[in-house]
Amino acid sequence: MLLDVRTYRVKPNTMKAHFDLYETYGKPAQTRHLGQPLAYLRTETGDPNEYVHIWVYENAGDRETKRAAMQADPDWQDYLRRSAELGALISQSNKLMAPVDFFDAPKR
Repeated sequence: MLLDVRTYRVKPNTMKAHFDLYETYGKPAQTRHLGQPLAYLRTETGDPNEYVHIWVYENAGDRETKRAAMQADPDWQDYLRRSAELGALISQSNKLMAPVDFFDAPKR
C-alpha cells in the first residue's frame, strides 16, 4: 500500500472559495479516477490556510496509472484552469508513504 499525503496552502480568506470550486469541479473528476480519499482535512490548529488530503494506492504503478487517467480527463483540466483563475493556491507538497508492519493498514 502507498499513501500519497498532500499538503496545500492557500491565500488568507480564500479557503471557502477554493473548497467550493473543488467540490463543484474538482471532486467529481478526481474521485472518478482515484476513488475516495482516506482523508480530506482542514486545519483546526496551526496554519488556518492549510489543508491535507491522503489518497491510497496499491503501489507506485497504480498511482501512476490513476493519476495519468485523471490528468487526461477534460473535466479535471477544466478544474485546474478554474483553480488557476481563482489564484488561491500558494503552495503544495506531497509525500509518498507506506504503513509500518506493526499497525494495520488504513481501511479504504
